[in-house]
Amino acid sequence: MDQNPKNSEFIEYADDEINLLDCLIVLVKRKKLIAIITLGAMLVTAIISLIMPPVYKAETKILPPQQSQSSAAQLLSQIGGAASLIGLPSGGLKTTNELYIALIKTNNVLDRLIDRFDLIKLYKTKTRANARIALAGAVEAKDDKKSGIITISVTDKDPTRASQYANAFVEELRNLNKGLAVTEASQRRLFFEEQLKDIKKALETAEEDIKRFQESKGVVNVGEQAKAVIEGIAKLKAEIVAKEVDLRVLKTYSTPNNPDVKKAEEGLKGMKAELNNLLVKNKIEHEPLIPTGEAPGTALEYGRKLRNLKFYETLYELIIKQHEVARLDEAKDATIIQVVDNAEPPEKRFKPKRRQMVMIAGVVGFFLSIFAAFIMEYSEKSSSNPENKEKIDEIKKLFPSDTLHKIKKIITKRKDE
Repeated sequence: MDQNPKNSEFIEYADDEINLLDCLIVLVKRKKLIAIITLGAMLVTAIISLIMPPVYKAETKILPPQQSQSSAAQLLSQIGGAASLIGLPSGGLKTTNELYIALIKTNNVLDRLIDRFDLIKLYKTKTRANARIALAGAVEAKDDKKSGIITISVTDKDPTRASQYANAFVEELRNLNKGLAVTEASQRRLFFEEQLKDIKKALETAEEDIKRFQESKGVVNVGEQAKAVIEGIAKLKAEIVAKEVDLRVLKTYSTPNNPDVKKAEEGLKGMKAELNNLLVKNKIEHEPLIPTGEAPGTALEYGRKLRNLKFYETLYELIIKQHEVARLDEAKDATIIQVVDNAEPPEKRFKPKRRQMVMIAGVVGFFLSIFAAFIMEYSEKSSSNPENKEKIDEIKKLFPSDTLHKIKKIITKRKDE
C-alpha cells in the first residue's frame, strides 16, 4: 500500500476529476431536456411579453424653493402640526425636499388629479380609495441630493396621459404649497377683520357717547397733565389688547412651547406690569384715569368717557396696522416651485422590457433544467441500488399514495423521453 502523501493527493484529485466528468456526462446525457426547458421558458416569456400591454413613463423635473436651514426648520415645524390633516407621515421628514416628495402623494393632491381626469372611471374602480392606490402606485418622486432637483415620474399605458399626469402633479403641488404657505397669513387677516368690525362699532359708540355728554353738560376742560395721563394709559391699554389679539392668532398655528409664543407672553406680561405701575403712581383706583382728588364729578365722568374714546381709537389704529401686515403677507408668493423640465409624451415604452425578460427566463430555465437533470439521474441510480431502494420504500410509507403515484408517473414519463 502506497503511503506516499503525494500519491494520496493524486488519488483525491483523480476522484474529484472523475466526479466532474460524471457531472458532465449527466449534462450531456440530459442535453435534450435542458434545451427543451431553457428554450421553452424563453419562448413562453417572449409570448407573455408580447401580450403584455406597453407601459410608458413620463418625467418632469422641479426645483423646490431654496430655503435657509432655519427657514426650512420653521416650515417643517409649522407643517408638522397639520401633517395628519393633509395625509403626511407623522414624523421622519428632515429636509424640505423630503417634505415636497411626501406632499406629492397626499390625499389632497391625489384627489385633485382623480377628479380632474375622472380616474375612478378610467381605472375602473368602485371607490376613491382604490383610485388613490392605483394613482399613487403610478407616480414616483426622487430627490437628487447634489442638485436638489426632484424628478416626478408617472407611468401609464398611454404616453400622452403619462405626461399630462406628471405635469398635473406639479400644478397641484404648486396649488397645495401656495395654500400651505399663506394659511398663517390668511388666518391672521380674517381674524383681524372680525376684530376690526367689533372695534369700529365700539369706537363709533364711544364717539357718540362723548358727543352727547358734551352737548348735555357743556365742554369740560381737563388739565394738560391729566389729559396726558388719560391718553398714556388708554394707549397702553390698547396696546395690551392688541398684543393679546396677536397672541391668540399666534396660538392658532403654533404650540405653547413655540419661542415666538413665549416671547409674546413675556412682552404682554411686561406691558401689564407697566400699566399697573402707572395706575399706582397716579393713585388711580378702578382705572377712572382722572385722579379723584383733582377733578369734580363732571370732569371725572368726562375723563372716563375720554379714556374710553382714546382707548378704542388707539386700538383701532393698532389692529389696522396688523391687518395690513397680514394682508401683505398673504399676497406674497415667496415659495415658488420652479419647473426645470416639463413632461413630454415618451416615444419609447418603459416596460415590458422584453429582451431582459427573455434573458432572465433563459438563465432561470437553464439552471432549473440542470437541477431537474441531476434529480432524474439520481432517481435512476437509486432505483437500481438495493440499499437505496429500501430507503425509498421507507419514504413511500411517509407520503400519501397518490403523491407518490404522481411522482412515479413523472419519472417514468421522463425515462421514456
